[in-house]
Amino acid sequence: MTSLSASARSCSNIAFIKYWGNRDDALRLPANGSISMNLAGIETITRVEFRQELEVDQFILNGALADAAATRRVSAHLDHLRKIAGTAVKARVSSTNNFPTGAGIASSASAFSALTVAAAKALGLDLEEAELSYMARLGSGSACRSIPSGFVEWRPGLDHVSSYAVSIAPPEHWDLVDLVAIVSTAHKEVGSTGGHALAPTSPLQDARVRDAERRLDECRRAILERDFKAFAPIIELDALMMHAVMMTSQPALIYWLPETLQLINAVRAWRGEGLDVAFTIDAGPNVHVMATAANCLEVEARLKQQPGVINVLKARPGAGAHAVQA
Repeated sequence: MTSLSASARSCSNIAFIKYWGNRDDALRLPANGSISMNLAGIETITRVEFRQELEVDQFILNGALADAAATRRVSAHLDHLRKIAGTAVKARVSSTNNFPTGAGIASSASAFSALTVAAAKALGLDLEEAELSYMARLGSGSACRSIPSGFVEWRPGLDHVSSYAVSIAPPEHWDLVDLVAIVSTAHKEVGSTGGHALAPTSPLQDARVRDAERRLDECRRAILERDFKAFAPIIELDALMMHAVMMTSQPALIYWLPETLQLINAVRAWRGEGLDVAFTIDAGPNVHVMATAANCLEVEARLKQQPGVINVLKARPGAGAHAVQA
């Protein structure tokens, strides 16, 4: 190894066209492609130190020793990279999120993309962006989208090496703002990995997947043309379709809280008043409210006045995952 330790920073991302359900659970090959935006400033910083004296991997999350399940997941991901490097040396992983973990703000996306970049660098692996992306996918599907920069599309592919994400536009392409209305910081009972496995039990999943290419085309075109009027309805439709699948899975997954629905209704009313604003929701109760920069301050002020909103995080389009100095 040319290096034994390295650190990386990675943004979370918000999916506009959602990833929900796998064609292959082990490889996390998605049922359909997806499109997202990296969220500048909503991020994970991870340090990986490979140490000969360690008998097992150690995982410290937000300053505290992580539980056994989380540690096993991190260790399994490191195994993929150790196999490429031809080593069995154990590691100490320290990871910090500056936003709520496991609350539907894609903490696993930023976590596993940062882990992949840091571990690969520490192991002396010279991986291309596509390789980092498909390796990150093994830890968390949405993590592959946090590897490239800005506005990103995940190509579903046919196998492990063809399922990765690419940038379709740089961060400066469109000055969108994601205002994340936090209504709960609680860790969700059923995480995304468990939810993906339930997706095929919904009678609505096949219809959602069959229509995915159309929604991808509309969303991609809206982003490239910076057309908010086309962008708003397609991302809202896609979010509602995903949650309809969740709610009709067996057992049903209902992530929404009353405040979630109140925010949905408020955003739709504000757009009716002429504001460039739209909602999307990942696997959790918190609502991502997309706005143009011109409308950002007005929308942020309104969100802070909504009942049940604990906090509002703000993010513009962000960079891809990258190594940083410790």
